[in-house]
Amino acid sequence: MELPIRPAVFHARDVISVILGGGAGTRLFPLTKDRSKPAVPLAGKYRIVDIPISNCLNSGLKRIFLLTQFNSSSLHRHIQQSYRFDDFSNGFVEIMAAQQTPQSEAWYQGTADAVRQNLHHFANATHKYVLILSGDQLYRMNFRVVLEQHINSGADVTVATIPVSRHDAKQFGIMQIDGEERITRFVEKPQEDALIDTLKMDGSIRSKLGIYGGDDLLLASMGIYVFNRDVLDKALAGKHVDFGKHIIPNLISTGRLFSYVYQGYWEDIGTIKAFFDANLDLVNEIPKFNFFDTQAPIYTHARYLPASKIVRGHFEKTAIADGCILVDATITHSIIGIRSRIEAGAVIKDCIIMGLDDYETPEETQAGIARGIPQMGVGRNTHIERAIIDKNARIGDNVRISPEGKPENLDGDNYYIRDGIVVVPKGGVIRSGTVI
Repeated sequence: MELPIRPAVFHARDVISVILGGGAGTRLFPLTKDRSKPAVPLAGKYRIVDIPISNCLNSGLKRIFLLTQFNSSSLHRHIQQSYRFDDFSNGFVEIMAAQQTPQSEAWYQGTADAVRQNLHHFANATHKYVLILSGDQLYRMNFRVVLEQHINSGADVTVATIPVSRHDAKQFGIMQIDGEERITRFVEKPQEDALIDTLKMDGSIRSKLGIYGGDDLLLASMGIYVFNRDVLDKALAGKHVDFGKHIIPNLISTGRLFSYVYQGYWEDIGTIKAFFDANLDLVNEIPKFNFFDTQAPIYTHARYLPASKIVRGHFEKTAIADGCILVDATITHSIIGIRSRIEAGAVIKDCIIMGLDDYETPEETQAGIARGIPQMGVGRNTHIERAIIDKNARIGDNVRISPEGKPENLDGDNYYIRDGIVVVPKGGVIRSGTVI
């Protein structure tokens, strides 16, 4: 017996997606020294921005606006090289860079202000709903399910939330919902234990949602919103600059705000430690985030690189991207990015090696060596532990890099330590024999 065809609650043409490119990204410095947060390399071959764009494409939402402002050159280049749609799809990823206009000379002042300054551009694309996303999170979500709940509940705004512990609640905006999942209360980053107690999820609501366990849980905003178009236009008619701090709290008392409670893996990778941990989790046998999901793949720039070449070596819990040349290395619990070159005797442990933007020719290598500059990649007999080596770095022979015995945060000579992790910035040069 054939099942009846379920009528579509909405059509893809009813929705536009808006991805917020983020601010200066100071918490991810020095990875954001020369690039924006969404452009930071991820998992050896991707960029962070590939996550929200892929989630949109896998949800059938192909009209995407990307709002950018800080250090956006490499992000723009990646988007232009990666996301090209044919003439029959009506799809696009359109970059909306901050700009001065006759109406305003100010750059984006916050998340809501960024959207406000582009409303007249969004109006050129017919739509009923606006899906607003962050550009620096790692997760997989079917936005069609969120949109269907939004429409069926008669919501003006739907906020995606995720259950978090008491300790983590202090870092997020916390929502409280009733039995219909309507948002009744919002508190930005509560710090007092007494206040947190009043925001705990009710037992009956947890039971209804299938959220079990003895720990206290609270609902944190994920920074993912669905707005009815008219509601968004009215909410942005004033001068409030941020969704989490201003727009959402103000709408709770005047509109129908509902929560979509997400229970999968989600990580805000806006700090060096969160970024480091999320990347290295990917090399586990069963990682929390699955890049091998063929039903909902993560898209990125197609580079047409050769297969990686391994002369010999020892590898444990290591992910190796395309186009690498590994001569005779020992690599443990690490991510090796595209075009990486690692020489004989190198030992890499608990590291993210982001790789190279291009191969260095033998002539370029010899010219650099003549000036005392190591070749691109990791040199002979070099030991690196608990570090992030950014793109195009030159690490010489017999180098030692480790955060052991050093402060949690330190600005060194062509390197940085953040959260107990050594970071060599993009294009950094660490000469042979250096000990960090």
